This record gives sequence, C-alpha cells and structure tokens, in this order.
Amino acid sequence: MQKNKISLGLMSGTSGDGVDASIIKTNGINKYELIEDRYFEYDSDIYKDIHNLKEKIHKIEDLRIYNKEIDNLERKITIFHAELIKELNISEETIVGFHGQTIYHNPEEKISRQLGNGKLLNQLINRNVVFNFRSNDISNGGQGAPLTPVFHHLICIQNKIKLPVCFLNIGGISNITIIKDRENLSELISKDLGPGNCLIDTWVRKNSNKKYDKNGYFASCGQKNQVIFEQAQDLYMNRRTKKKLSFDTNDFDVSFARGLTLEDGSATLTDFTANIISEELSICLNNTKENIQEVLVCGGGRKNKILIQKIQKNLSANIKLKLIDNYKIDGDFIESQAFAYFAIRAVLKLPISFPHTTGCKTPSVGGELIKN
Repeated sequence: MQKNKISLGLMSGTSGDGVDASIIKTNGINKYELIEDRYFEYDSDIYKDIHNLKEKIHKIEDLRIYNKEIDNLERKITIFHAELIKELNISEETIVGFHGQTIYHNPEEKISRQLGNGKLLNQLINRNVVFNFRSNDISNGGQGAPLTPVFHHLICIQNKIKLPVCFLNIGGISNITIIKDRENLSELISKDLGPGNCLIDTWVRKNSNKKYDKNGYFASCGQKNQVIFEQAQDLYMNRRTKKKLSFDTNDFDVSFARGLTLEDGSATLTDFTANIISEELSICLNNTKENIQEVLVCGGGRKNKILIQKIQKNLSANIKLKLIDNYKIDGDFIESQAFAYFAIRAVLKLPISFPHTTGCKTPSVGGELIKN
C-alpha cells in the first residue's frame, strides 16, 4: 500500500497576479488531504514585467530575441517562490511541485515555456523540487494541456461526486474535463474551449487601473456593441476551422474592441467569451453518449457573476452550472493542489496525462525531479 507524502503545489496562472500555494498529504493515487491553501500576490514590478513580456512574445523567435528579459524575470519569479516557501515553513520531507509562469505555449512547435528555474529553487530552499510538467506530454505528441483532469478525477472520488460529470475551469483559458468512470483514468476526456478570463482581464488592465472585472461590474454597466461582437464571432469562427486543440492567452487579442468605452468593451468581451464557452461546452456534451446535466465550475472566472449568468443563459435548460465551492472545495486553489498531487505522481512515475486529455500517444508522466 502506497504511503502518504506531503507536497506543496505552486501555481501562477495566466492572470499573472500572484502564486497560489497548496500543501496536501496524498498517496499520489486515490486520496488526498488538504493541509493549507494560501495566496501570495506578486509585487507590482513582477506583475508589470510578466504582462509587458507576454505582449512582446508572439512567436518562438521572440523567446530568443527577449532572452535576457526572460532570464531576468525568471530569476525574480524563482526568488519570489523561494521566499514564499520559507514563509510557509514546510518540513524537510515536503516535495515541491513548481509550475512557474507560462510565457509561451505552442505545442505545434513542441514548446511550452514556463518561467521558473527548478534547479535554482532547489538550491534556495533545500527541498526536492518537481518542475517542467508539460514537456514530456508535448514530446509524446500531446498538447501539454489541460493537465488538471486527473486531479478533477481524484476530487470526484474523494468527495463522492455523482458521475458522469463535467468540470468547467475558467482561468485565462477555459477548458473542460468529462469524468465517466471512477477507476479508469484513460476514460477521462478533456479539451481547451477557448478564451476564459484573458480577453476581459486584458481589456480592463489596458483601460483602467484594475487587474480584472471584479464580479463583472464593468460589464454590468456597459452595453454590448453588436457590430463588434459579430466581427469577433467571425474572427473566431475562422480561427476555429484550424482545429487548434490547445490555446495560449496570446492566441487572443482585444484589438477588435478598440474605441469602445471601458464598460462597453467589458460587456462586449464578456458576451463574446460567454458565447464561445457555452457553444463549445454544448458541442462537447452533445458528443458524449452520457447524459451529463451537471457542470462544476472552478477557476477565477467563476467569480465573474455576469460571465456565469451569460454562459448559463446560452446553455440548454437541462444543463446546470454549479460552483465547485458548493462541495466545500475552494475553486481558487484546485490547480495548486493539482500540482502538489502531480509532484508525488512524478516521484512515483505515474502518468498525469492521457490520450483523451491532451492528445498524447500514450499515458505520460509529467515533471522533472531535482533531488536535494
């Protein structure tokens, strides 16, 4: 019987505003126990550097062009993680799952670049560190995302959630996990749907001193511009014909909303995002043989009340959105808990991605272990 181990998961999402940290106890297979969740906000310099750099990097050549800036920011981010780990005061045997900050993701080019130096972090904290979670999957023909489905499966087992069920994660990118079987991980189905918070966040960041549209307030004060909305729909439909399976926030931009007020742009982009999520979600659910009626929503986007209302309004009456928090699970920390779990699976050499979750050829172990 596999013993329980303590692990710390560190996740910095596409919003680039800080680090979610979760300490769990798990056997890496079929059970986990939450010990602590905490959020650490980036200082304003790191936050600005992340978003300024992301706006410069649109193709693989840009990683070389801005190499010095990337290296400098990676060091800052790694040191920030080391300092928060010291504040958490974890035990010596705790294994650290270090995701880092995604700066460029393009599986067609066989690359997913996260800012975070696992070797440096290991030296700074004197703990075993697992990082670079996506490269094995990409090398194995996968998209490198989404990786959370195997943890969504564990949540269902742990909390006795009725199957079949669908998870809808609304981060910078939105993605789903469909869970049908309690035992067989190869039965998991997952895919990216399209934009989540990324368009709305970018618009608000560029047009105000706020980082995001809290509770959908700006959208609630604005009016959708129908002409721009339809133009955006046409642009997205053209993109969708390329059958891209995995998205980066850089795949979407807000230029089509240029000229709108903060409020009208927020309303238009929220409608556009909700329309894509509900349409893609409906297609995925209709393509499954199972009659899935409950969709559990997690990620930061679940807090945008206007976005959630619009997604629900666009879905058929039999499909109900339900916040994961209703199961007494904090939807803000699912990904950080997941990378704590993945760190243990990496040590045990157990897979975290499967052909129907990322498109990899065979189940793939994720993460590179740096031993203390």
